[in-house]
This record gives sequence, structure tokens and C-alpha cells, in this order.
Amino acid sequence: MSAGEIAVGDVVQISPDCQTNPMFGACMLTVTELKSFGVMGFVQALGENGERGGQAYIRLRRDEYEYVGKAAWTPQDEPEADND
Repeated sequence: MSAGEIAVGDVVQISPDCQTNPMFGACMLTVTELKSFGVMGFVQALGENGERGGQAYIRLRRDEYEYVGKAAWTPQDEPEADND
């Protein structure tokens, strides 16, 4: 799939040779924005003690990822507490 065909909500795999931040190498990324140079998106952190972790955002050049597919689910904001 060409970079022009990638859309928000797609999942890409970050190259193990990622130069932007090697700690993201081989991780799956959910695309949140299309950029002229490639994409921006997040890797979901696991979390601990029953609490979901946050998202680690990164910008990637086109040569730093490969298309995987469409995300079936993405993290949603926590529901607001009912203060009644």
C-alpha cells in the first residue's frame, strides 16, 4: 500500500531500524494524522494496577513504517465521573 493510501485509523508497524526513536522499533502504531513527510500516531502503553496506560506519540517518515491494516478498536477517553 502506498503512503498516499494510508488513512487515519490505520495500523502501521514501525521499522526495527527506526531512526526517529529506536525504542519504538517493531511496535504497532495507530495513525492519528497524515503528514507531508509520513504519519503521526501512537503506540498504546500497557499500564499497571488495572489502569490503562497512556499513548506514546511519534512522527514517522514514510521509510520508517509498513502498512498492517485497519484498527478494529482505538482507545476512547474515560467516561466522566457522575458527580450526583
